[in-house]
Amino acid sequence: MKKIFFILLAGTLFLISCKKSVVNSDEIPQAVKDQIYAAGFGTKSIQKIEEGYLVEGDIILTQDWLDNNPARQILRMANGEQYHTTNTVTGLPRNISLSLSTKLMSKPGFIESLQETANRYNAVSGFDGITFSIAAAGHGDINFVDGHFSSNTILGSSGFPNSRGEPYNTVKINASAMNSFATPDWISFLGQLFSHEVGHCIGFRHTDWFDRSIGGCGSGNEGAGGAGAILIPGTPGMTNVDTDSWMLSCLSWPGHSFSNYDMIALAYLYP
Repeated sequence: MKKIFFILLAGTLFLISCKKSVVNSDEIPQAVKDQIYAAGFGTKSIQKIEEGYLVEGDIILTQDWLDNNPARQILRMANGEQYHTTNTVTGLPRNISLSLSTKLMSKPGFIESLQETANRYNAVSGFDGITFSIAAAGHGDINFVDGHFSSNTILGSSGFPNSRGEPYNTVKINASAMNSFATPDWISFLGQLFSHEVGHCIGFRHTDWFDRSIGGCGSGNEGAGGAGAILIPGTPGMTNVDTDSWMLSCLSWPGHSFSNYDMIALAYLYP
């Protein structure tokens, strides 16, 4: 499938989720940079945020996570499979509820897009360990809130499951950087953005973490390390990279649901 990647043009088009921007990280303490590097993430574009630190453009690492990051694992590198983190959601089967803040609920298309997100996950055959439902504002296991970022090239951010097996509980959406419409294409795109961030919350890394140029989102290797970038059997290798994956670091317009390999990955990790 041919993909067209969009950037913001005078507020008339849409931004790409997870688009990375270079952030001056000179004021980040070296000790923190060392922790982030040891956890397997790059240190060139770190952003200090309320929860801790933003890396890879849309991954939140709390100080608690950095202080207690899991041990390194031997990983298969430089292939194009779907990848998961060391920590995953436990206590299966379980329902995970999603909610929008009242501010986001007022944005056209946002309520429909959150339902579309739950519907997409719930429709995956074999992905039975987790189901998704919609909760009242602020009462979800994963709560979508309005976020503010130093760059309008970032549309969303979230984090990874913790060592207790709980999904990361907050997704920040840069709503002020986007127009919003209750149209099918918009709901499809926003559904992909929401699904992507939920993917991080339940333990999925970027499919192109080892080579960001695959997804058209720059270049470089995001690193694996303590966070884990553990291959998922049954997904394609480097010679047949899944360029339709919902976990590519940049998303395309119009949005789409899971690829065949994405569904294999979801069913493998949460059967």
